[in-house]
Amino acid sequence: MKNQVQNLELGQEYPTTDEAEAIQTIIKIHVESFLNRNTRPVKRTEHPKHHGCVSAEFTIAADVPASLKVGIFSQPRVFPAWIRFSNAQEQDDQKFDSRGMAIKLMDVPGKKVLDDEQGTQDFVMINYPLFFIRDLTDYVDFFSALQKASLPIRFFLPSLNPRTWRLRELWIAGSTISQNVRNPLLTQYWSTTPYKLGDRAIKFSAKPVGTATGGLLWVRTENYLRQSMIESLQGSSGMMFDFLVQVQTDPVQMPIEDPTRHWNSPWIKVATIRIPPQTFDSEEQMTFCENLSYTPWHTLPEHQPLGAINRARRQTYHMLSNLRHELNHRPPQEPLPKKS
Repeated sequence: MKNQVQNLELGQEYPTTDEAEAIQTIIKIHVESFLNRNTRPVKRTEHPKHHGCVSAEFTIAADVPASLKVGIFSQPRVFPAWIRFSNAQEQDDQKFDSRGMAIKLMDVPGKKVLDDEQGTQDFVMINYPLFFIRDLTDYVDFFSALQKASLPIRFFLPSLNPRTWRLRELWIAGSTISQNVRNPLLTQYWSTTPYKLGDRAIKFSAKPVGTATGGLLWVRTENYLRQSMIESLQGSSGMMFDFLVQVQTDPVQMPIEDPTRHWNSPWIKVATIRIPPQTFDSEEQMTFCENLSYTPWHTLPEHQPLGAINRARRQTYHMLSNLRHELNHRPPQEPLPKKS
């Protein structure tokens, strides 16, 4: 093991021999236990509750460092985008949960890794910098535990033997769901998992700009996060995020295959996200939001996802999205920019 660690290289993946079987098990568990076929519409198994999808502009900075001018960051330009904000579970916003931000750029030139959307580039994030699943063995164990109990404490403490306890993972999971999110538009989000940037590996983050206080509700309700977004985007100048990347500089201390580990290199701004004032909570818009599909594999090869968790997402997200759309009698459709 020591020699394997010493031989790790920057930007390189290290798949295990049992990944294919683990991924099929993960898909099977999702289809059998987490895809609720009795609801209409049939919801996603991951981040099923959306607060809304907003139109946005994703502007590539003019001063991106030369070493990072790859793919969509190769030159200054503005991409139209749809951004979906969500809860990890279909539940009251007042309950502990992870919150998500998924960005879909449009009019992105170049052949993509998946062929179901040819003009898009997706970035998927949550409101904590670490992921609480280390590898695909743990992924299978977690979802197996979740099948048996909505609070899967047996995953974190599987036996009386302390050597089997996953205390770091428990700490990350607890830290993730206990964040005090008062407004999705005033919250920072992280990719948690790594991605290519040409021949480098990066993580990315969207960080709100400024200290705006609009849309901070003092009375919290079942859907207060959506309401806070509505208030923030009414009669304002809009909301802004900086889009940042973090480059892997040490393959041992900043591993590709373990998203429970912190990376400690600096964050570099490469783009700005502007969400203009708008109304997004109409029935038509909420239906549009429900029908969108996000996956980190809607991507240029230059930004391909890395690591075991992302490799599992490729098959799992794609298959579940197709099945969900089939059950809802709505074929997947690549979105267009919002009409001005």
